[in-house]
Amino acid sequence: MLHFTISRGLALSFLSIFAIGAGDVFSSPDSKKPNVLILYADDLGFGDLGCYNPESKIPTPNLDKLAARGMRFTDGHSSSGICTPSRYALLTGRHHWRDFHGIVNAFGESVFAPERLTLPEMMKEKGYATNAIGKWHLGWDWAAIRDPDAVGEQVGRNMSWSFEAFDWSKSIPDGPLAHGFDHYFGDTVINFPPYCWIEDDKVVRAPDTMMDTGKWKPIKEGNWECRPGPMISDWDPYQNIPTTTAKAVEYIKSRKGEEEPFFLYFAFPSPHAPIIPNDEFDGTSEAGPYGDFVVETDDACGRILAALEESGLSGDTVVIFSADNGPEHYAYARDEKYGHWSPHPLRGLKRDIYEGGHHVPYIISWPGVTEEGAVSDALVSQIDIMATIAGALDFELPNDAAEDSYDLMPILTGESDKVRSYHIHNTFEDRWAMRSGDWVLIDGKNGYHSRLDKKWEEMHGYPADDKGPVELYNLSEDIGQRQNLASEKPEKVEELKALLAKIREQGHSAPRLEKGE
Repeated sequence: MLHFTISRGLALSFLSIFAIGAGDVFSSPDSKKPNVLILYADDLGFGDLGCYNPESKIPTPNLDKLAARGMRFTDGHSSSGICTPSRYALLTGRHHWRDFHGIVNAFGESVFAPERLTLPEMMKEKGYATNAIGKWHLGWDWAAIRDPDAVGEQVGRNMSWSFEAFDWSKSIPDGPLAHGFDHYFGDTVINFPPYCWIEDDKVVRAPDTMMDTGKWKPIKEGNWECRPGPMISDWDPYQNIPTTTAKAVEYIKSRKGEEEPFFLYFAFPSPHAPIIPNDEFDGTSEAGPYGDFVVETDDACGRILAALEESGLSGDTVVIFSADNGPEHYAYARDEKYGHWSPHPLRGLKRDIYEGGHHVPYIISWPGVTEEGAVSDALVSQIDIMATIAGALDFELPNDAAEDSYDLMPILTGESDKVRSYHIHNTFEDRWAMRSGDWVLIDGKNGYHSRLDKKWEEMHGYPADDKGPVELYNLSEDIGQRQNLASEKPEKVEELKALLAKIREQGHSAPRLEKGE
């Protein structure tokens, strides 16, 4: 159900879209292709933003304003409960689990197959300038610049290499520039080596020492969670958001007056650990340092959106905001200490296949398409961004691309209140969840992965685990996933198991490919 009223003027423009086709509207010679800006948060809870949770103890005025200007989805999902897979799915329109499940570890290889069409590659074909700023976490070919005789040290799941093991003057292959982006600036992953800035495919300055958190200002909540490895001697992780935000503002202002449209993918390191809000944001929330870090993230969004306004580009720019997964396990202690539950009203956190692991904030502001203040309860996924933009640009997706992506334009224009009826939720290969309509099957004993906090469950009135082999919930009646109905509705369990098997086995779920069968 959609909660908005269409103004008379906008209704006329919608009618023209329906009559001509959304793709034709944006791809005709007389129309200007819209710029596209994706703002992607890291480990952010569904209930952290004020526009999603009136009881949130974290002020987020800039993102609340963005939601008021566009469409806020109440049932939006990432592909995974962890970083790399969700980013891969967003940039390919394909469920991550068709190719892999885990993250790219320190100095890990690219997850993109050379032939895999990406969102920036598609947009380049349509004449876009493409830029990525911030967290990458999708891999590079680090072996190409590493001394083949270098000997690394295994530290947990990661291989640690000395800063002397690499020829930092060389280009690093198979990164953002190899998969559709004209430019990149960032530190690849805030808590992974190398701890230095990377511009395009080279480090800005060569690491000259090994990571030493003792050289940094004290952390403000939780642990550093930084993998050992090469670092520049004066590296300061607190400068991540200020530096990348300034780069985004500079880039947007440079696009003023340009005929060529742009695509900017801006991926935050926050509020992922290490939780390090800068001093000016200390105490700006009532949810501790994590809350202050969310405030800093919101402030950065505001600066980037202000640059669009100041450059006269806001009316020509689609802005999409979302997050890669739910919040980290520190949310349990935060709820107890501050009374702020980041995924409110959901159960589960990062890595989990309960709703809190992947049910995330999802906002799209598309001038001339989305009505101001629109709220949609439709089931949507970040995987759907690729088909939606492809449709708007009249780009014909090949059968081996965006295999799970749905075109959301009918929802964005108000023509329909649903385009997708099911979604598979997954983080690791041994546990799956199948969503269909209001129902979701947890195909496992429970939806947790990293940890179960019994004290938190008791505090929030969760019943004891019934020890059943699967769990079944009706989200329209039980969004917090408290009442397991699996034993009462075995036929629904079998129906969803069969649907899960079908989608996994057939290799696609996009409507355009379903029709071709």
